[in-house]
Amino acid sequence: MGGRFARLLATGFGAGYAPVAAGTVGSLWGLPLVWCVQRIPGGPAVQGAIAFGAFVAGVWICTRAARDFRAKDPRQIVYDEYTAFLVVFLFVPLTWTSAVAGFVWFRVFDILKPWPIDRVERLPAGLGIMADDFVAALYAAAALLLTVRVLAMFGVGVS
Repeated sequence: MGGRFARLLATGFGAGYAPVAAGTVGSLWGLPLVWCVQRIPGGPAVQGAIAFGAFVAGVWICTRAARDFRAKDPRQIVYDEYTAFLVVFLFVPLTWTSAVAGFVWFRVFDILKPWPIDRVERLPAGLGIMADDFVAALYAAAALLLTVRVLAMFGVGVS
């Protein structure tokens, strides 16, 4: 994979160049990505394998792009943002309601960076870039699952 292709993926096909809130703009790619992956047969096991593959590939992609941008974690890199959505929606189907809730939960945890997110982002190169968003995605996935269950208790579906 060449440097230009890695940079294209790392920047979310240009979304990372947004002048304001590049991480939030780049995160928007996560929703169509999840929509596509959830249509692949095999359920959470296959989706989890794809998320793992995206993480592993992302370590290389983000390391390469960070080197090109000459920064540890440049704001233009949003691959970590959008691929983390594969984890956020691992056990919740993507609907309009869950998309909004999952998106908000992920951004909250990614911005606030509660422990251990603040620690794992210190890992070297692409590993740190990817790890903090995937840990934020684990938190968001738990919050989304809880949100869906609470809404269901009140008779509100996520469709």
